Amino acid sequence: MTENPIRFAVDNGIATITIDRPERKNALSVEAMNGLTDAWQRVNEDNAIRVVILTSADCGVFCAGLDLKQAAEIRKRDNVDILTLMRDPLQAAMRKVEKPIVAAMTGSLMAGGMLLALQSDLRVGLAGTRAGITEVKMGRGTPWAVPLLWMIPQPLAMELVLTGETMPIERLAAVGFTNYLEATPDAVRQRARALAEKIVEGAPLSVKSAKLSLLAGMDLGCADGLIEANRLHVETYASQDAIEGPRAFAEKRKPVWQGR
Repeated sequence: MTENPIRFAVDNGIATITIDRPERKNALSVEAMNGLTDAWQRVNEDNAIRVVILTSADCGVFCAGLDLKQAAEIRKRDNVDILTLMRDPLQAAMRKVEKPIVAAMTGSLMAGGMLLALQSDLRVGLAGTRAGITEVKMGRGTPWAVPLLWMIPQPLAMELVLTGETMPIERLAAVGFTNYLEATPDAVRQRARALAEKIVEGAPLSVKSAKLSLLAGMDLGCADGLIEANRLHVETYASQDAIEGPRAFAEKRKPVWQGR
């Protein structure tokens, strides 16, 4: 397995991670999943990276989910499930990334494609595409779908996981699953880039604590989430950037963030 289907680029504090398997509808092979795991580690370790855009090569599909053809080949050859060859099969590390992740979904998304979308913090979709959680049609599982209950109404989440049917992205956008829908793949990427650039303008510690606080609220509930959010913001309020922001405002100039 020598395929390297994950492209990684950094520009002005923005890392762009691209799933590059258009010939397989950007399906998640062992190499792709392990490549994503490596990418999240790289994002965490590089202080120059402030935000991530996750996208894929244009083929009409953002991500078709697990590479079922490879899964069948591995089962036939080695008699093991494909997930056993992935270091992080549910992409748990992605959820732990402290820097914001913007999904630029330039096509339809199913199964593992939805996993990647809901693990992202902001989502830009392509009008006219479809989305679904199709595992029940393939005998696979959806433990990763639980966070959907904090993103869309419970009956809609149940319809997705129980029927395995895809639905128009517009239906999900109507209940807030996507931040924006755009008309073309290029417009999707442009919108994602614009969001990323706005995030980069903010104070790094403020952005970090804001993201982690909302995730903590999802995990802990309102009362305990508020307590954890206050703890997460201690570093922010005590930082040099907390002094620089008001000073720059008073001096009518752009702040120079230090991230400390």
